Amino acid sequence: MKNSIKLLLLAGFFMAFGCKQTDEAPAQTTSENTTPTEATGQSGVKDETSSPNIVQTAIGSKDHTTLVTAVKAADLVDALSNAGPFTVFAPTNAAFDKLPKGTVEDLLKPENKEKLANILGYHTYVGALKTEYMQDGQQFDMVYGGKVTITKKGDKTFVNGSEIVASIPTSNGIIHVIGDVLLPKAK
Repeated sequence: MKNSIKLLLLAGFFMAFGCKQTDEAPAQTTSENTTPTEATGQSGVKDETSSPNIVQTAIGSKDHTTLVTAVKAADLVDALSNAGPFTVFAPTNAAFDKLPKGTVEDLLKPENKEKLANILGYHTYVGALKTEYMQDGQQFDMVYGGKVTITKKGDKTFVNGSEIVASIPTSNGIIHVIGDVLLPKAK
């Protein structure tokens, strides 16, 4: 009986909205001399009233310009703009500065896009991890495939030994600001 009601509601929905007539003129087709507008992903959605997502929040941070540049170079803007939820352990610019000279510049090269995406994926967890629910010794599987380990020392929380210095809720997850770049172990 419940399935029949669901089926009827679904059919009614399609009838009401699927067959709607409109008085608008048909969409114009593009001529041979013009190119269609390039499709954009979730990052192309403009919304001035909702809370910003992870990428929008990072773009607004003067301390995460290197991370934003890396996310763009790895073509991960749309992925991290999707509904999520995601947890991103976000290294600051100072964290990237701790890497050996030339490392960031090398990773930003087009030929290192996959390596960069793997490193950024090692900073990303699918799900929202709040520090108050993290336990000492707990491990989480990251997007890259490696695991990170949480440690607690008093009221401080660390991921792979890097202290979480701030947590910022976003519309599609949470950003935990850290002072180190997490490097995945070689597979």
